Amino acid sequence: MLQSAFFRHAAGLAIAGLFAQPVLAACEADSGTARAALVELYTSEGCSSCPPAEKELKKLGMVLSAASSAASPAARRVVPLALHVDYWDSIEWRDPFAQAAFSQRQEWEVHANNHRTSYTPHFFVNGHEVQDWRADIDSNINLANGKPAPAQIRVRAEPGPGSVLKLKVDTTLLAEPDAARGPLQLFVAITESGITSHVKAGENSGATLNHDYVARNWIGPIAITGKNFSVNRTIATTPQLSRGNLNIVAFVQNAQTAEVLQAVGTGTCKTL
Repeated sequence: MLQSAFFRHAAGLAIAGLFAQPVLAACEADSGTARAALVELYTSEGCSSCPPAEKELKKLGMVLSAASSAASPAARRVVPLALHVDYWDSIEWRDPFAQAAFSQRQEWEVHANNHRTSYTPHFFVNGHEVQDWRADIDSNINLANGKPAPAQIRVRAEPGPGSVLKLKVDTTLLAEPDAARGPLQLFVAITESGITSHVKAGENSGATLNHDYVARNWIGPIAITGKNFSVNRTIATTPQLSRGNLNIVAFVQNAQTAEVLQAVGTGTCKTL
């Protein structure tokens, strides 16, 4: 499925957070100095060709579940992220997980890759477009893992007083950034897995869809201003997410080239 798109850079994205009760127990991850592959999938419940791609993302995410964080590194380091776009929404069926900001981000990444067309399903690995995901997704991940990591990221999430989630993200640049290549930005996402959706209209009418690594909360871009940079956020909780299926993702991206320098995911954070 294709959608013509024109570049619009969505600066200062901030999507309202949705969190479950009970609040999360503390969970954390450290990317270490080996480079991970951020695998972004742009998808939609209004897209009949998207479910196979979402199954592929889930399979790739099992690497994270089996060996997340630097304490037990996998041979392939994968951080999955599903971004539901809104341009396939219609009066027949609206994707309940879609955000206009994700459609705008996709357009920006398409433009940064010197292309003009956004479509679903659409994969990017560390900011680089994968046009034939069935044939090329594995080689793109291996290529990303084989590059040196210019940054290290540490992320921690813990419950705070008054039913809030406290996030802390620390980034360390391991090499001096090349100013000519553009400024660096930090993004943080809270994702949810294990979602079941019964679609009643549109291209997937009558289908029961399963979603994983769905971005529900989005923080960024935040400009990285030094070699060592920290961000703290406090987010109010709500009962709208499934319990025990949350993952904290953080990544550093070049604001000009869209290249992702490093990414980290906590794996599933357990509830109290």
